[in-house]
Amino acid sequence: MTENRLILDLHMHSTFSDGTDTPAELLKNVREAGIGLFSLTDHDAILGCAELCGSIGPDGPSFLTGVEFSCKDEEGKYHILGYAYDPDSEAIRSVVELGHGYRIKKMNVRLEYLLEHFGFRFPEDEIRALYALPNPGKPHLGNIMVRLGYAQSKEQAIKDFINKVRVSKEDYVRPEEAIRGILGAGGIPVLAHPCYGDGDQLILGEELEERVGRLVGFGLLGLEGYYSGFTSLLTDQVLSIAAKKDLYVTAGSDYHGKNKLIPLADTGLDGEDELPEGLLRFLRDTESRRYGASEKRTEGDR
Repeated sequence: MTENRLILDLHMHSTFSDGTDTPAELLKNVREAGIGLFSLTDHDAILGCAELCGSIGPDGPSFLTGVEFSCKDEEGKYHILGYAYDPDSEAIRSVVELGHGYRIKKMNVRLEYLLEHFGFRFPEDEIRALYALPNPGKPHLGNIMVRLGYAQSKEQAIKDFINKVRVSKEDYVRPEEAIRGILGAGGIPVLAHPCYGDGDQLILGEELEERVGRLVGFGLLGLEGYYSGFTSLLTDQVLSIAAKKDLYVTAGSDYHGKNKLIPLADTGLDGEDELPEGLLRFLRDTESRRYGASEKRTEGDR
């Protein structure tokens, strides 16, 4: 990696979804990690971004608004990232509200299933605290199960119990709805970790290209080509499709604080001699939409 290259991480989560850092703590950790450009991409939530937009000073780091919508349709499951949108836009806010409503409905279904099939009962104070969260999800429920002795770890709770629940595709934001909302807010829709589908599903080759092509038909503009969970083979496949379809490329760690053993800036970019054109273009085209004024720039920003 060249010395003047910006350190970036465009995929991370805060306490507004299933991360353990508050936005203020996240900003502190981003600074300490030497990251010059970052985005907060909470699941179906943008309140953390609103908080960061008002707290980043002129000394940087630079910040892009972000979000990650959990989507599903007849063809599968997708996580659609949105970047550089207007956080005051009704287009993005309406999708956030839709996603939040589905999350609450899915939590109801999971609690009922765990009681009916496993006899797991949850105290009222735990339930109240769960529903008081901005966007309750599987990790939050898993942590409660560990505290109550129903599982040995959050990971086991999700794998052996919570994931047994079959949730209808009707209880998810559809990918075209997410993409339309991001575009309507002036943002850039990007497919997160494109090779990963539902559960342990791995999507490669022709199937991956067809999947991306279908989303491009809805207005998708980019792919997360660099990701903490990718091997070089997976990265190469995604970058090849991005180049073929002239899509933006992004890079993210998927940092969740203590909820995942993934450090900030673990994107797979370290060691790359040259950045792909799709990533350089993304950096150029979003430069005017960043909050903060970091002096650090990539060669693609100059």
